[in-house]
Amino acid sequence: MSEHENELLGAYVLGVLDDGERDTVRGHLDGCERCRREVDELREMESALGELPPEALLDGPPAGGDLLLQRTLKQVRGERVRDDRRRRTVWVAAAAAAAVVVLGGGTLLGRGTAPDAPPTAQASQPAGTRTATATDAATGATMTASVIPAAGWVRVHAAVSGVAAGEQCRLYVLAKDGSRREAGSWLISEKAAAEGGTVDGSALVAPADVAAVQVETFAGRPLVTVPV
Repeated sequence: MSEHENELLGAYVLGVLDDGERDTVRGHLDGCERCRREVDELREMESALGELPPEALLDGPPAGGDLLLQRTLKQVRGERVRDDRRRRTVWVAAAAAAAVVVLGGGTLLGRGTAPDAPPTAQASQPAGTRTATATDAATGATMTASVIPAAGWVRVHAAVSGVAAGEQCRLYVLAKDGSRREAGSWLISEKAAAEGGTVDGSALVAPADVAAVQVETFAGRPLVTVPV
């Protein structure tokens, strides 16, 4: 570990390093007060991210549903064979995304099944948050999507209505270059079909690169797209 490689500190706190990397970071921390302070600050953030509201604890993912964290970590380890600058950027983003999934104590379950409660307005949003609403005339689905910026990635809060009960859905963040990242998946309940519901997720797309948020069925049929 070279001096003050902060991207490894986030991954160290989350416990996603391999044994060799973890030993290297520990050795560096023994002699670096600055990095020890940063680890303490990251652990405080870990505790804060763990304090999620009860509404985030839902029924669980549908059978065969993807696990965002596993895919995120797999992507990160693949990136490590590329140039160091890009690797550092991906590590920071992956550490933050992993924090939302691992430390949230239920966020991943929240992506599995849409809540029955109707969406509620949020009192305030972080600076840079973009919110928009759209309805697809062909499917009848409506979504209000909020894209909340983070350090190299985004959180997404979506209120979705007009989708039939029993439909398995995926939430995507679309980038300006045409690529897209899955932010979550869930199953539409009877009450959510009648009253609408909300889903929260995150994606490894830089805030400035986000073009739209989209809901798609597991069969690949787009239901509604919201430019933001």
